[in-house]
Amino acid sequence: MMTAVEKGELLYTGKAKEMYATNDPEVLWVQYLDQATALNGKRKVVVDQKGLLNNRISSLIFKDLAQHGIPNHFIEQPSAYVQLVRRVRMIPLETVVRNAASGSFERKFAVDHLTKFATPVLEFFYKSDALDDPFINDSQVAALTIASTEVVAEMKRQALLVNTRLQEIFAEMGVQLVDFKIEFGLTATGQVLLADEISPDSCRLVDEKTQKSLDKDVFRKNLGDLTTVYQEVLQRLATVEGSQQ
Repeated sequence: MMTAVEKGELLYTGKAKEMYATNDPEVLWVQYLDQATALNGKRKVVVDQKGLLNNRISSLIFKDLAQHGIPNHFIEQPSAYVQLVRRVRMIPLETVVRNAASGSFERKFAVDHLTKFATPVLEFFYKSDALDDPFINDSQVAALTIASTEVVAEMKRQALLVNTRLQEIFAEMGVQLVDFKIEFGLTATGQVLLADEISPDSCRLVDEKTQKSLDKDVFRKNLGDLTTVYQEVLQRLATVEGSQQ
């Protein structure tokens, strides 16, 4: 663990994490929660070990991405439910990359479930629970001065790099990466940096053989026990990451 990093005041409580300041102004303390939400937080339940599992999965993925040339805010995982991360100013956009049809894309365009795309589909959504995170395009981002053209282009570039590496990781696990959501922040020097988390909460994953869901859709659609599913994802991921050491 980093020397003498101490948990400070609560800065933010989200759907699945709490963010705290530390005695280092450049480091945040992230506390993962045993909580699952759907419908932008309107449905909320306690799920045993969910925070522990998501923290471990996200930590392993962030470390892997950094080792493959994709910088991110992760510093270390000092305990089961805690991450230490680099402090950034979050950009209020969710970046979604889709490799196959599911979720809102499937509903909006009446596309068959899991129809594979020839090239990834990249979308932005404006982060606002009050507005239900509406879709937003580049022109709207510019009109609302959310991010510069250069920052948007860099977010897209990094998102596609993340997609390529995540597909490789999950393929080794026998899992299809259907889609995922990531978020970015800006450092004090203006660097666009991957942040937030990458876990079954933010990815759609299906087993390549059985096509069963291995993500939060299990909770959204009442398909089974979320803890068991997340434990399976972690076990497969740990096996793959361990074999690369």
